[in-house]
Amino acid sequence: MIVLPGLMLAMVLAMLDNMIVGTAMPRIVGELGGLTHLSWVVTAYVLGTTVSTPIWGKIGDLYGRKNIFLASIVIFMIGSALCGMAGSDLLGGTADGMNQLIGFRALQGLGAGGLMVNAMAIIGDLVPPRERGQYQGIMAGVMALAMIAGPLVGGFITDHLDWRWAFYVNLPVGFVALALLAVTLKLPKYRTEHRIDWIGAFLLSVGITALVLITTWGGNDYDWNSPQIIGLAVGAVVSLALFIVVERRVVEPIMPLNVFRDRNFSLISAVGFLLGFAMFGAINFLPLFQQTVQGASATNSGLLLLPMMGAAMVVSLFVGRAITKTGKYKIYPVLGGVVMAVAMWLLSTQTVDTPSWRTGVYIAVLGLGMGFLMQTTMLIAQNSVEQKDLGVASSASTFFRSIGGSFGVSLFGAIFSHQLTANLTSKLGAAAGEKLASSGGQFNPAALHEMPAGVRAGFLESLASSIGSVFTWAILFAVLVPVAAAFIKEIPLRSGSEGAEDGTPVAVLD
Repeated sequence: MIVLPGLMLAMVLAMLDNMIVGTAMPRIVGELGGLTHLSWVVTAYVLGTTVSTPIWGKIGDLYGRKNIFLASIVIFMIGSALCGMAGSDLLGGTADGMNQLIGFRALQGLGAGGLMVNAMAIIGDLVPPRERGQYQGIMAGVMALAMIAGPLVGGFITDHLDWRWAFYVNLPVGFVALALLAVTLKLPKYRTEHRIDWIGAFLLSVGITALVLITTWGGNDYDWNSPQIIGLAVGAVVSLALFIVVERRVVEPIMPLNVFRDRNFSLISAVGFLLGFAMFGAINFLPLFQQTVQGASATNSGLLLLPMMGAAMVVSLFVGRAITKTGKYKIYPVLGGVVMAVAMWLLSTQTVDTPSWRTGVYIAVLGLGMGFLMQTTMLIAQNSVEQKDLGVASSASTFFRSIGGSFGVSLFGAIFSHQLTANLTSKLGAAAGEKLASSGGQFNPAALHEMPAGVRAGFLESLASSIGSVFTWAILFAVLVPVAAAFIKEIPLRSGSEGAEDGTPVAVLD
């Protein structure tokens, strides 16, 4: 309980950033331009998180998590400061502002990967699995509170301050977290050989990046049978195949393949991937729908997300306590997947005439599904491996959720862009449709009032339909979550920390 406040603040950093930036996104894109780059602002962050997560988890296992955790906070804060400066006069003005923001978001994501995985691994170091559900439930509640505060803070910043403060606000929170953790954090230090699988990390990063670029560019920037897409596909296959070969031979693999021999670990990794794909890929478009189609202010857009966050917080706390009391956990990811699929279907039915209160009901249903799934996936992953592989399990769980989100954001962004162009062309003609679809300024809600009434109506209808298409595709991935979770075998949660096989301690207190 002494360490927990510092851990929660570090996690709040990552959660607040996502929600604040999501709410401020229409204003950011409106100022810097580039509708076609909308998804890349999110994709760059998620991709940075994804490729760095296995590395953070492994070096935390090898060198001790405290210094590694503090380093990730510093990197996140540097990335945040640079994001706030993107497009400023100091960096050459708005001409290249969007590209700068995308690059700095990737750096910010590198730090965020260490925040999430090491926070969960630290809980795993300090708390036995049977009691872990309760503490992870508390952290899930704090994350949900951050998700509630994020849109509100983002809305206030967008309406009353410069959008750059959506990034600068991370700095004071980061300094407080650093101070608390530097003083209070005492962790087990495991005796392992200090070797980093840099070749494996490089191959994994290349393969994942190539796959994300395929889902982003395929069918939009390049034809599916173009040399660029085919080259990326070949590069992805070769890199991932070499990655598997390397992981089987190195002494300290970045992602030990033996953990996937455990059925539960493989299944929960698949569940995490599908959860990230459907959830993070789709809800990225909610603030856009609320602010542009429904005409909500940025602040009100944040308020309209409260039902989702509140439902997720309440259910997460309930699930954490229930798992601690009963030791049973299989039913929760199954229920979460079913509820999430229903929510995606409800959100896909929205039109320009959908009232805000109905959207609130729909996203509350989504929050219920998130509450059943958010921490349960991590708990099952950690309970499926030995204590020495706890960092690997935590990083793998976060990795698959992140990579799912990365693919989801990029694929749904491509679907959205393609559908928007097609819908605008159908309603307003080819020339007008192409012009509106390629103009980032039209995403600034204030610009809508300057459109002729007929053009504005066609634009809003096209936008609502395109966002609805994103949620329709999300259904296909959400329904696979309960299917995979149904095959999980309920193994009793450990009620104490494990030692070495011969009964001697394997860790000393730092």
